[in-house]
Amino acid sequence: MKIEILDSVESTNRYCEALDLTQVEDFTCYWALEQTAGIGQRGNYWVSAPGENLTFSIVLYPTFLPADKQFHLTEALSLALVDFLKAFIPLPSIKWPNDIYVGNKKICGTLVSTRLTGNNIASAVCGIGLNINQTTFPNWVPNPTSLRLLTGKEYKLEPLLTQLLDCLEKRYTELRSGRNLEPEYLNHLMNLGVPIHYIYKGEEITATITGIDPYGHLLLTTDNGQKLCCAMKEITFLPD
Repeated sequence: MKIEILDSVESTNRYCEALDLTQVEDFTCYWALEQTAGIGQRGNYWVSAPGENLTFSIVLYPTFLPADKQFHLTEALSLALVDFLKAFIPLPSIKWPNDIYVGNKKICGTLVSTRLTGNNIASAVCGIGLNINQTTFPNWVPNPTSLRLLTGKEYKLEPLLTQLLDCLEKRYTELRSGRNLEPEYLNHLMNLGVPIHYIYKGEEITATITGIDPYGHLLLTTDNGQKLCCAMKEITFLPD
């Protein structure tokens, strides 16, 4: 494990994607003290006050994973973040596919970019934004929280990063050993088995999450019994 500290970058994922990865060790972490244009899922931005949170990317070489099993990496990352947060707060959950929530508040987002060689993953850049000490957010950020808001405590970032990387390395090792992480992922999946509202193909529906398929698509059953299998951009969660 190696940590490279960056004073300021637009995005740690973009920074890593521009590197010559043949010169980067497996499980190298690039930690940005300031991220000026962090990126999230669906083309969104990740907002983080300078020096208050953990914003970093890890370079991995999961060549043991077939391309059609990429979601297993998402499962491992999500569970590692849950493992880490359980040491500080009760009941963190995973909002499909890979956001981490506490109640109805978002504390962490992840973004995984992969490169393929043949039928396998050649490399992965795994970006993580975890709110630690930030207490105020722009009004347009819909539902943020942070470790400090939840516990009332201020934290030193570097020890937390080391602790989190240990959790990530443990779950990555389990993934590499062939362990099936799906049951644990589902055990922490937000709204599993609960009917809630979504937008699907432009219409509001009520549906219940029943699981995920082998490719990481969300499986739902609507209130009229229709079975749905949705990729990330095909369905939107509606707030309560």
